[in-house]
Amino acid sequence: MPRFLLLALLLTLASPASAIVIRHDVDDSKYRITTSEFHALVDMPSEGHGVLIAPQWVITAAHTIPLHSELKQVDINGKPRDVERTVIHAGYKPLPQELIDHAMASGEAILIVVFLSSSDDIALVKLAEPVTDVVSVALHEDSVRPGEIVKIIGKGATGNGAAGYSLGGRNRTELRRAYNEITSAYDRWFCYRFDEPSSALPLEGALGNGDSGGPALIQVEDQWLLSGLASWKVIEGHVVSAKYGRYDQVTCNVRLSHYADWIESVVSGQP
Repeated sequence: MPRFLLLALLLTLASPASAIVIRHDVDDSKYRITTSEFHALVDMPSEGHGVLIAPQWVITAAHTIPLHSELKQVDINGKPRDVERTVIHAGYKPLPQELIDHAMASGEAILIVVFLSSSDDIALVKLAEPVTDVVSVALHEDSVRPGEIVKIIGKGATGNGAAGYSLGGRNRTELRRAYNEITSAYDRWFCYRFDEPSSALPLEGALGNGDSGGPALIQVEDQWLLSGLASWKVIEGHVVSAKYGRYDQVTCNVRLSHYADWIESVVSGQP
């Protein structure tokens, strides 16, 4: 039976958040983009992302929110923005230390996979003042389906699918975007696999450390809509010795259509 390693495990050990890992046979310059291509990307403190979905609201993965300190500021379009309050979904469950200890001792993280897949890894951040210099991103109203293509954006750790990347490297680098094909979608999550070049998209990629909470976008006519948030990854191998960012890793994203009613109730101020 293969062992599974969850990138969120070591993110929990190192920091509260999980740029883009690229094909080894495509030049990195083709993945890099300027901030003008997606002004609505939010930088959380230190690392991790969110997305501006309304002038005064940011959506992100709950595990990017500091557990033991107050979130005071986020950065949008190169400017610090003060935070009024955060709203973490009641179904979010921080990873217990005993599961981390078990995984580190046994080398197997399947129990963490089970735990995280049952958690609601989503949060909303209300800004102290509306953002007037950036256009927010609309949410995708329909549920995503296997076979659809998503665009992912982030500036976390980077590497390529053949060599992976070092856990000791930087978790905030240059802004990149990549694409991938959804392989599964159900309930809270939709996931995709980082394929090798023979079956990959021209600019196929996957997440790296520091990309948690970042956008997964679906194109509808001429508009890119927000369908998901980067959350966690499953990588085959031993917890300690597995290679990160290699081909065949599976990335799972918060499926925002599942949370449409919750998002609306929080943003509109309804109980």
